[in-house]
Amino acid sequence: MKVIFLKDVKGQGKKGQVKEVSEGYAANFLFKQQLAKPATDSNIKVLDMQKQSEEKKKEQEKADAVALGKKMDEMTVKILGKSGEGGKLFGSITSKQIAEELQKQHGVKVDKRKMQLDEPIRTLGVTQVPVKLHPDVTATLKVQVTEE
Repeated sequence: MKVIFLKDVKGQGKKGQVKEVSEGYAANFLFKQQLAKPATDSNIKVLDMQKQSEEKKKEQEKADAVALGKKMDEMTVKILGKSGEGGKLFGSITSKQIAEELQKQHGVKVDKRKMQLDEPIRTLGVTQVPVKLHPDVTATLKVQVTEE
């Protein structure tokens, strides 16, 4: 019997996959647990439509990320910090502070975890911070740290 999996089932199949299983297994386990449904023509058409809408959604997310990335490449976030001799900061500038300032100055909300800052900024000047907006899109944000 052919079934369409509604959820991942270990050892059997992934969500959205159409697979042949025994009738007893399908009727007594998969259908009762609502892990799968019969692979009728109408159910397969619904599955295809869902896959198409997911593809469109993913393409739109990528297009939005590319547009935001181009915008971010031109932005500079200015942050004030107290510093001592030689341009060394007292403390450091973290990705959380950068995200907050980006929100305040440019109105762009980016999760701090998407900023790929290996270690906090500890010096004055301009630092290039890569920001991963999408698995395929990475933008570079300029962070200018100036003395208070």
